[in-house]
Amino acid sequence: MADDDLEDLDAVVRRGDPDRWLATRFIADRQARADVVALYAFDHHLARARRVASNPLVAEMRLIWWREAVDEIWCGGRVRAHPVAQALAAARSRRDLPRAPLEAMIDARIDVLERTSLDLPQALGWADAAGGSAALLAAMILDPAVQAEAAIAAGRVWGVVLLVRQGLLDQGAAAGWIGSGLVEARRDARLLGVSAFPAAAHATLARGLVGTREDSPLIKRLRILRAVSTGRL
Repeated sequence: MADDDLEDLDAVVRRGDPDRWLATRFIADRQARADVVALYAFDHHLARARRVASNPLVAEMRLIWWREAVDEIWCGGRVRAHPVAQALAAARSRRDLPRAPLEAMIDARIDVLERTSLDLPQALGWADAAGGSAALLAAMILDPAVQAEAAIAAGRVWGVVLLVRQGLLDQGAAAGWIGSGLVEARRDARLLGVSAFPAAAHATLARGLVGTREDSPLIKRLRILRAVSTGRL
């Protein structure tokens, strides 16, 4: 993939997923950073399906399109000419990534297409499938030798944030859970090491994102910097 295509994906994630994009700035290896950005761009397109579609059926068709793209990537044939699909295919080839977490991310988005709310247990299951799967794959990209499952708890916290943003989870219920969720995420993230820690670093922003007042961009940057510098969420 050409450098301008990689820069385009970076711009997509910066606009559509600025908090996780900020965490990618602390990935030293350029190719690994580009592969994680491709993963987040894929997730951005999954999230966008629900927002831009005129009805749940149209949204599901968009998500099925991405499931077919994943099929192409793992079947080893020709992959459709979409920058995200092409970047994911290249990342899969370089990193030998598993298919199941990407499918779980798609399934999670389909599961809530016709939902107006989730209770906390439902939300946590969704957050594991969506945010947890993304964090797992990001950790695998950043350090193939690391215990990548250690990123899932941070991804779960992030998934809860996403549900609040979508209006599918009550903000009070999320705020009440975030404390215990972060305790687990902090404990597990210590196993990731320096290279893979950016896969979990964005979870440090969770409290501010489900509170009554969101942190400023400068405060977010400082929180991420502190997390990466200390290895603590």
